Amino acid sequence: MSAAQSYGGGGGGGAGRVAAEGLRIVRLANFVTPGSGGLRTALRELGTGYRAAGHEPVLVVPGARHDDRETAQGRVITLAGPVLPGSGGYRVLADRDRLRRLLEELAPDRLEVSDRTTLRWTGEWARRARVPAVMVSHETADGVLRTWGVPAPLARRAADALNSRTAHAYTRVVCTTAWAEREFHRIGARNVVRAPLGVDLERCRPEAADTALRGHYARAGEVLLVLCSRLSVEKRPGTALDCLAELRARGVRARLVVAGEGPLRGRLERRARARGLSVTFLGHVADRARLAALQATADVCLAPGPAETFGLAALEALACGTPVVVHAGSALPEVVGVEDTASSRVAGAVACVAGAGAAAVGGGGFADAVLAVLERPEPERRRAARARAEVFGWERSVGAFLAAHDALPVDGAPPAPGSAPVSVRSAR
Repeated sequence: MSAAQSYGGGGGGGAGRVAAEGLRIVRLANFVTPGSGGLRTALRELGTGYRAAGHEPVLVVPGARHDDRETAQGRVITLAGPVLPGSGGYRVLADRDRLRRLLEELAPDRLEVSDRTTLRWTGEWARRARVPAVMVSHETADGVLRTWGVPAPLARRAADALNSRTAHAYTRVVCTTAWAEREFHRIGARNVVRAPLGVDLERCRPEAADTALRGHYARAGEVLLVLCSRLSVEKRPGTALDCLAELRARGVRARLVVAGEGPLRGRLERRARARGLSVTFLGHVADRARLAALQATADVCLAPGPAETFGLAALEALACGTPVVVHAGSALPEVVGVEDTASSRVAGAVACVAGAGAAAVGGGGFADAVLAVLERPEPERRRAARARAEVFGWERSVGAFLAAHDALPVDGAPPAPGSAPVSVRSAR
């Protein structure tokens, strides 16, 4: 590793220069399955971008059996890991000795970790190995704890303790939104940087809408709602069913299509049948073009998760020209841009309950927001959704993540957009 590639005290002051050779960026992620949505997409797109910028990305994830292959996103190593009970199929990298040996063998120039809990020990490993390490915060600790029923004061104290250890263990903490940064700012962490995620604006586009597909899921005159989400407690998928029930109670003819898998699927299917709701459960949709067609065909997409720190599925829906109704307690109002009150630019709506906490948002609040979206002329709301998505692109995201790594452009590779120097003071 050249001197120009090492972390400097100024945090990326040489980002405008060109490196002679690429960095080996080893990335570790837990809680990834073949049916994972946002995290798997982010890992794939970032790895592809790192490689295009002339670096050497290596992704290590858990799976049912060992595997090691070269892909478009770089080398992907799968280590056999156990299923986490009650998680709906999530596996974890549980064998520390094996992972430690692999890290020593790979000899990374940079380490990027997408798990602040079971993999936090790798920050200490990186410190001892003198490898600059980044932890990517894909969720808020207190938000997840609250969705699991932990009282807010206790969740906050536990999150603060966890985040303090995380900020100390890693060179930098990357957050994808200002909303996600808040819990680290609350504890005074000074090594936090922001790098937004992105969306595939070519695959996800309004032209993907399919009238035949719409006819398959909804009758003429019916409102077609879509939920693209993992069906787990922290995502609150049941709120989508409550929203549908409320709309039907108000005389709105509506149907819901659910794309996603998870431990709550059986319970949700039984609940929909018992309430006589028109819901189609597709399970995991592996065909990304088919998923884009579904999102583009919908009238409104729902994002009921209260702990979302970015929400790639919501951004994909916007890129497809479909407005999104989001939970007021999440980061998605920031991503969707609904704080912008200029009518020509509003890309969705926030579901909330007047005078109540964010956790109280339910089917009624989402139904109100859906109706508010549908009041706007369809061409206008679809144009606004697409325009908002165009603010985000994976090129910009890759550039921001590489800047967080102080990864300079490699000679012969185009500099990634957004790769401006990152200035932080380390808390280590």
